[in-house]
Amino acid sequence: MNWNDTLDWGWPVFVQGMVLGLGLIVAIGAQNAFVLRQGLRREHVGSVVAFCAVADAVLITAGVLGMAQALGERPALAKALALGGAIFLAMYGWRALQRARQASTLHVTEAGLGLSRGAALAQAAAFTLLNPHVYLDAVLLVGSIGAQQPAPLQGWFAAGASAASLLWFSALGFGARWLAPWFARPRAWQVLDALIGVTMWVLSALLVRLVLSGG
Repeated sequence: MNWNDTLDWGWPVFVQGMVLGLGLIVAIGAQNAFVLRQGLRREHVGSVVAFCAVADAVLITAGVLGMAQALGERPALAKALALGGAIFLAMYGWRALQRARQASTLHVTEAGLGLSRGAALAQAAAFTLLNPHVYLDAVLLVGSIGAQQPAPLQGWFAAGASAASLLWFSALGFGARWLAPWFARPRAWQVLDALIGVTMWVLSALLVRLVLSGG
């Protein structure tokens, strides 16, 4: 695969990684609530956003490259993990569609004592690195799916998934005052969960097709 071919094939893979990353990260959770809170308070926003985005990028890249190396000589295991990932995405999509039937909000208050930069980064680290789901999502799931891509395109996939984290955390932190009222509306989350559910099902189907085609 030459450079021009890599560019031609790279952008669709980049978008696939970004869509998967957004589908996994956009949810009501402690980390997102913390970033939104810091944005509302306008307190160390850049540092918190940068930490969360870089941490995700490191975990995603390690997952893709590590899984690619581990699975490189084990095609049967690679297919098994890919099918497992497809099942996980289908179940994730089902849960998102179930959430879309219920009213829920991400409501954050600006009340409370201010944090030093060190304390804010420590909390960001705790919400990011002590959450077991981040390793399931970023390392195992994204890593195993990214490892299915041809070697020259694995970096594109990791970059797309990492870009999703950067865009999301930037929107939460720097757009907090505009986004907070939107996040407080249950209907907005229901629509978002419905979109995530459908997207996860599409990605699951594409992953199954990739495995069945022997790619």
